[in-house]
Amino acid sequence: MRVVVAGSSGLIGTSLVSALRAAGHDVVRLVRRAPSAPDERGWDPPAGRIDDGTFDGADAVVNLGGVGIGDRPWSGSRKQAIRDSRNVPTEVLARAVAEHGVPTLVSGSAVGYYGDAGDRAVTESAPSGGGFLADVCRDWEAATAPASEAGARVVLLRTGLVLSRSGGLLAPMKVVWRLCLGARLGTGRQYMSWVSLDDEVGAIVFAIEHPELSGPVNVTGPTPVTNRELTRTLAKALGRPAPFAVPAVVIRSVLGEMGEEMLLFGQRAVPKALLDAGFRHRHDTVTEALAAAV
Repeated sequence: MRVVVAGSSGLIGTSLVSALRAAGHDVVRLVRRAPSAPDERGWDPPAGRIDDGTFDGADAVVNLGGVGIGDRPWSGSRKQAIRDSRNVPTEVLARAVAEHGVPTLVSGSAVGYYGDAGDRAVTESAPSGGGFLADVCRDWEAATAPASEAGARVVLLRTGLVLSRSGGLLAPMKVVWRLCLGARLGTGRQYMSWVSLDDEVGAIVFAIEHPELSGPVNVTGPTPVTNRELTRTLAKALGRPAPFAVPAVVIRSVLGEMGEEMLLFGQRAVPKALLDAGFRHRHDTVTEALAAAV
């Protein structure tokens, strides 16, 4: 198939392009700078501009990207950037999919859609929760409407915490842990829905290749764990102690709303749609995923 990928230079996008090509697919990468390779096409989401010919013969469009949500405090301007960097490109791509009759749009989202779900398992049929990230995910998903209204198959990737040796959740954590400063967060009872980078990429390729899959899809490992379990498993994988706990009050006072939602909210998201469609994870447990990542 011919697959157009937006966000191809990020952690997930880079691996996805390699995996698609290894599977025999033709990949077109959308870039915001001047194209410098035969497989690149330029686009400017705020201006609504995409190079002519980008979608000629395209079978699917994959929409990844968006500014980071945990790399700086959530000021008013940062919140707006988080929203705009997701909603604007998604709507531009959804309209292009509709205009050019592309059959499939696979678009990013996150398990933050469910807000603070406590210890109940949430599948794709669960309602959205409260909080800034839940609001972001609802709007992000809603921006795909022009594609679905035109009859395209739309897959919404509600991704968990990505575990990878080259980035994702573990990149900043490894430094802290190697200084023997690893710690449980708050009570440690909040669930953390993880996914290995291999399974994240594998799930996206699976979604492209399996037309029976549509709508929201939890892209997570099959066995979500609590922060306490993740802390203990990571300590063992790195060969470092984890004697500390950071009280919730400290997280809230230092990081505010960002700390509350990213570190203390929990989602026990189960990948029911993927499993029902026949997807098989390469890493079934967080122990396996962390061993591969560290």
